[in-house]
Amino acid sequence: MQDKIWLSSPHMGGGEQKYVNEAFETNWVAPLGPNVDGFEEDLCRFTGSGFAAALSSGTGAIHLALVMLGVKPGDEVICQSMTFAASANPIAYVGAIPVFVDSERDTWNMCPNLLRECIIDRITKGKKPKAIIPVHLYGMPAKMDEITKVANEFEIPIIEDAAEALGSKIGDRSMGTYGLFGILSFNGNKIITTSGGGALISDSAEYINEARFLATQARDKANHYEHSKIGYNYRMSNICAGIGRGQMEVLTEWIAKRRANFKYYKAALAQIEGIHFLEEPMGFYSNRWLSTIYVDRSVDELYSKKSIYLSLQSQNIESRPLWKPMHLQPVFKDAPYYSNDISEDLFKNGLCLPSGSNLSEEDLERVVAGIKMAYS
Repeated sequence: MQDKIWLSSPHMGGGEQKYVNEAFETNWVAPLGPNVDGFEEDLCRFTGSGFAAALSSGTGAIHLALVMLGVKPGDEVICQSMTFAASANPIAYVGAIPVFVDSERDTWNMCPNLLRECIIDRITKGKKPKAIIPVHLYGMPAKMDEITKVANEFEIPIIEDAAEALGSKIGDRSMGTYGLFGILSFNGNKIITTSGGGALISDSAEYINEARFLATQARDKANHYEHSKIGYNYRMSNICAGIGRGQMEVLTEWIAKRRANFKYYKAALAQIEGIHFLEEPMGFYSNRWLSTIYVDRSVDELYSKKSIYLSLQSQNIESRPLWKPMHLQPVFKDAPYYSNDISEDLFKNGLCLPSGSNLSEEDLERVVAGIKMAYS
């Protein structure tokens, strides 16, 4: 059996150990410390955001954003349906109701037109949404100019889920900087990792200071332990932040490698009529966290996402269906949903291919051969 080719495995750049060693040598092994401060500065410098709070997860970052916006039980929050559950779960943490909005074809992300229809309908029903959570799937930017215009029209704040999109841009503007809050993730499968972890970014110093306060159990300034608010244990450790600082040194290189993976797949599979790739709209720049394909069964009913998946699996190659939309998840089956059926079609016919920055040319050749085997 050949070695396993993973979908997106961690890729160390070599500098991480230096920062981790410094943490041990100085005994900064608990949450907070020089690496946390340095990592936050690195994130601000890279994204152009004013301020950052390094946290234990991107999910925790969304939760804190909702708390700071005062979202309460019974409130409604609009969320992209085509996403991972971590985008929607924090809405339930605060007792609010997720309202799901479908995708558009150009980016597979939240449809601005449906978003507007949704907001008008919810207001008509007496429930003006408290926040909007668009997501940049697989590193492809959502149509943030249009989404922001709709959000501003109705004065609803945006929590921008850029968990998969560190390094993605529209023009010169980084994903995560359009909303009142931006969310980043450094889980083990992301474009860089801190062995878990996430961050909240914002141009508001007040919000980031409040996030740091809430993320460290909301301890008031006193000689004893005094708490006037409910807090959370969401702060990133100094050791994990050290890994992140080392990863930031190679982030640009890792993005280039993932974009090269996409380019390779597109060229190598160009002759298969039924396989389509998600292209960047004009002015959009994707980090290509995951390279994805859409399998058009109208070309040949014999070949499908499943046949490719099984062929790759037989060759010890990991692939994965696109995210199952949130409105199809049992836990959210009763949530309001504004549909154009695009996300369901994408889930039915879409597949994620191995995309790690540590893939070799031989690995890529094996993946392509496995896909072609499904069509032979």
